[in-house]
Amino acid sequence: MNILALDTTLGACSAAVALSGEGKPRFFSAYETREREHAEVILLMVEKVMHEAGLAFDALDAIAVTVGPGSFTGVRVGVAAARGLALATGHPLIGVTSLEVMARQALDRLDETPGTLAIALDARRGEVYLALFDGAGEMRIGPAALTPERAAARLPETDKIILAGSGAALVLQAAGESGRDIEAVLPDLQPEASTLARMALTRMALKRPPVEGPLRPLYLRPPDAKPQTGKALPRRD
Repeated sequence: MNILALDTTLGACSAAVALSGEGKPRFFSAYETREREHAEVILLMVEKVMHEAGLAFDALDAIAVTVGPGSFTGVRVGVAAARGLALATGHPLIGVTSLEVMARQALDRLDETPGTLAIALDARRGEVYLALFDGAGEMRIGPAALTPERAAARLPETDKIILAGSGAALVLQAAGESGRDIEAVLPDLQPEASTLARMALTRMALKRPPVEGPLRPLYLRPPDAKPQTGKALPRRD
């Protein structure tokens, strides 16, 4: 089983190839922290990891991509690249949310398994992107765009709660002196294509079906940039 994975949703850009055959899976990855210009580097990263893996595109079994939430431009870049590669090669697509990938990474890094893991990303404009997971990484609530106060209200009253991501401190502050056992960690957490590739291998092994129909970005709110109104030129008949 050979998987190509891409991520451009947030403040990093990455591509990875997972080769699974006899023995342990092998991974080849490229990762770079960057806020902009994901479109300029993602296909170069794909070329790099495919070359390092010694793999032709027709030898892939699927292409995985993070579908959001994240920056609008970043999400579009990754989904468009994955859809273009799938169209050219005929391979199926696997779409995974950025929050699920980050939850898997957080659980890998934590010293203890929390009762509830909350991934919270600073979405600007006074909101966070939030999803809640159990200790095995299965998503229980979300994803949603919420104020930190509404996000704090969604946290369970019991269990050890770990908040991770760039919005974790905002939700922790909003939770205040609630008496709940909450800790904020990993503020610089970013989704990584190597983790996505590993998750995609597991999904394929469990025979979870790839995406049927067009793969669509996950947007949790309208874009910040909007077209100007009242600026159109009159039509000429």
